[in-house]
Amino acid sequence: MVARAVLLLRALPLLLCGRLDAEPAERGGRELRQEAEAFLEKYGYLSEQGPKAPTSTRFSNAIREFQWVSQLPISGVLDRATLRQMTRPRCGVADTDSHVAWTERISALFAGRRAKMRRKKRFAKQGNKWYKQHLSYRLVNWPERLPEPAVRGAVRAAFQLWSNVSALEFWEAPATGPADIRLTFFQGDHNDGLSNAFDGPGGALAHAFLPRRGEAHFDGDERWSLSRRRGRNLFVVLAHEIGHTLGLTHSPAPRALMAPYYKRLGRDALLSWDDVLAVQSLYGKPLGRSVAIQLPGKLFTDFEAWDPHSPQGRRPETQGPKYCHSSFDAITVDGQQRLYIFKGSYFWEVAADGNVSEPRPLQERWVGLPPNIEAAAVSLEDGDFYFFKGSRCWRFRGPKPVWGFPQLCRAGGLPRHPDAALFFPPLRRLILFKGPRYYVLARGGLQVEPYYPRSLQDWGGVPEEVSGALPRPDGSIVFFRDDRYWHLDQTKLRVTTSGRWATELPWMGCWHANSGGALF
Repeated sequence: MVARAVLLLRALPLLLCGRLDAEPAERGGRELRQEAEAFLEKYGYLSEQGPKAPTSTRFSNAIREFQWVSQLPISGVLDRATLRQMTRPRCGVADTDSHVAWTERISALFAGRRAKMRRKKRFAKQGNKWYKQHLSYRLVNWPERLPEPAVRGAVRAAFQLWSNVSALEFWEAPATGPADIRLTFFQGDHNDGLSNAFDGPGGALAHAFLPRRGEAHFDGDERWSLSRRRGRNLFVVLAHEIGHTLGLTHSPAPRALMAPYYKRLGRDALLSWDDVLAVQSLYGKPLGRSVAIQLPGKLFTDFEAWDPHSPQGRRPETQGPKYCHSSFDAITVDGQQRLYIFKGSYFWEVAADGNVSEPRPLQERWVGLPPNIEAAAVSLEDGDFYFFKGSRCWRFRGPKPVWGFPQLCRAGGLPRHPDAALFFPPLRRLILFKGPRYYVLARGGLQVEPYYPRSLQDWGGVPEEVSGALPRPDGSIVFFRDDRYWHLDQTKLRVTTSGRWATELPWMGCWHANSGGALF
């Protein structure tokens, strides 16, 4: 075991990690160009070029246009950064009008009333807007892993986001009646054409149609989430696609909700100035008030408690710790096999026999620790707690901070926004997991050991984007993601079993809350 641990620590890293980094070495430039051309044609960058232009010129111009819209250095060359941008999850609606719309909106700002009038005329084209201000909507179905009340709350908030800054008003139509806008989750081909078929996690997450059709479609196989960091944030995608159903095209403005690549939730307002100008150009300012209500993204990080009332006819939610019925931010275990499970501003202690404490505020135990931490681990050598969020990390000995103040951990090569942390007994080191890689930390937790990061393939069968990892008394390691767990045999370094942790692992504290029934 010790020899294998030493080998693991000293092994050479993979030279190339991630799909895009590996592809240029594995595949020819011709194949990459063909894929890039298919992408550019699908999203409207090649179709606008003149037919008489040489093929190489059309391709280079299309690359320039895509780089401009994507806020990349404009070179007209299919470089690594441009390829990586093309593979990022995005909206499936083409970007055909983005450059034109952006130019006109900038002109409106600097040219005054005449440009503003021209912009209004442009947005009044047939089929580009609704000719009424009271619109109905229906949520046709929702992802299986998300609770219906939370999804309905997110949908309601997404529509409210647009009504706050415009003269529009929305209401949810009855299940049996007609609706102006319909939101539906599909899998694979759903009669929108093969170019619009969903392809599972990643790729195009959703697409929508202009007001004449009034539909938005979402990939039913995507790992949707209504929390800040696990899976794909459904609320942001809902709000974006609803913008399309109102007649808005993509915006190249930095941090715009209507940008082709979905916005991240943060402290800034969810709608950028460009989003607000676009919707007000179509439907006017909010009625009865001159100042639009803008809301920061941090208000939309958790919809699980927005609507506590279950719809009529549904079984009331089983009582028990909140994390048992949804997910958690981070998890760790101390030397007495006592679990610490973190969610939002609270944490739970779970004894070795599965008894769970009441939720306790983080600030009462670890003063200065922010909510929504991303990874946590307890050193089984000295009992210190390590916490990670963004590019910062904290170390506590009991309730007192060891470092005095948060450290900027990226200076030591640690990844920003880690997925999970683990104290690995064979190495007597902390390990951080981030996407397809893992990092072994030197003693003290502020520096990455040489030859790391390495590929997650070393941990045979462990999925990417795990939310937690625990060493168990029998020497195994348990990994978590969403509602599932993976049990890794440490002697074989591969996954041997998997399942649903809330119903199958009584030591997680959900046994009595679950009462033998599925929670997800």
